[in-house]
Amino acid sequence: MAEQYKISDPRVLKAVSHPLRVRLLGLLRTDGPATASELGRKVGESSGATSYHLRELFKYGFIEEDDDRRDGRERRWRARHNYTSWDAGELSATAEGREAVRIMHLRQAEFVGRVLGEFDLDGWSRDWVEAAGMSDDIVSLPPAGVREFNARAGELLRELAAKYAGDPGTRQVSAWYGAVPRSKEEEES
Repeated sequence: MAEQYKISDPRVLKAVSHPLRVRLLGLLRTDGPATASELGRKVGESSGATSYHLRELFKYGFIEEDDDRRDGRERRWRARHNYTSWDAGELSATAEGREAVRIMHLRQAEFVGRVLGEFDLDGWSRDWVEAAGMSDDIVSLPPAGVREFNARAGELLRELAAKYAGDPGTRQVSAWYGAVPRSKEEEES
């Protein structure tokens, strides 16, 4: 599997930003290859709906058939990349690109909300409950500082994943980092 899929076409970003497609691609990345029926059960959709959206993800290069693990009459799909990236500055050169980036940012926020909403504190040890969660800060940074923050946060995350690889307490975790500027009106309030 390739490390990343860098999108430069707003139509491709818009295609993957459909809520169900975002979920299906995420499941294929985290849980591994699956059929439309298996994915449909996980997301509460019909296999027909998931099949249609999987074909769209295939059409735009996000997934491929998993020939190594064929499942009789039903196709098994796998993600082609570990993650998707795009250059918001490049895409914002057109109205279509700005709209695609805006929609994808909304999908990302929806994903974070869904994951946090599904985190059942009763199902985890006290250690996990204390470690999990989110925080936020408001600081003053120029664009270069925000880029540095994003780069260093990614580096730290990869460093920690390597450090704790093989630890028996290791679990897949959803980790988020990002920054957006506040409007002048927000700063003044």
